Amino acid sequence: MKTIIVKYPAGNVQSVLFSLERIGVEAIVTDSPKYIQNAERIILPGVGEANFAMKYLREKKLDIILSKLEQPVLGICLGMQLLCKYSEESSTTCIGVFDLFVKKFHSENKDEKIPQIGWNTIHKLKGPLFENIPDGSYQYFVHSYYAPLGKNTVAKTDYIISYSAAIQKKNFYAVQFHPEKSSYVGHKILENFIRL
Repeated sequence: MKTIIVKYPAGNVQSVLFSLERIGVEAIVTDSPKYIQNAERIILPGVGEANFAMKYLREKKLDIILSKLEQPVLGICLGMQLLCKYSEESSTTCIGVFDLFVKKFHSENKDEKIPQIGWNTIHKLKGPLFENIPDGSYQYFVHSYYAPLGKNTVAKTDYIISYSAAIQKKNFYAVQFHPEKSSYVGHKILENFIRL
């Protein structure tokens, strides 16, 4: 088992699969603890509601398994938020790899739409996920909740406030944007993850 995409009811699984295929990577979609534990790398995608997603992961005991993995793990969008400690979305206790509290955007400015939907730039890029990625590259975002800046931030972006576009802790990597929907640069980020 080389690359596993975690199956759960909050996924943008197909677009991640297609994106990996475009860079020549075959992946298996599964919620099997055995397959996940024995994979070389794991992707936790996500588009959906945090509490509903965590309920499924807990029922399958995947929250515990994911938190103890030692191979490279990549959380995408909701997958990133689930790797944090807590989300304001439905007051959800999450997996807790990152000691971050996910918050909801708030703005009095009518021009600042929530959710943020569309292209935005990422800055202050650090670490192997962003090797050969130019600062200021555009990525595609769709979200109403965000992880604040912190010690694990390896990329930031600005929308209403500055927040973590990507975080890293040891073998755990997570991005708020959708690399699978972000054209060449997003595919390059996925390639960098696959090479870890």
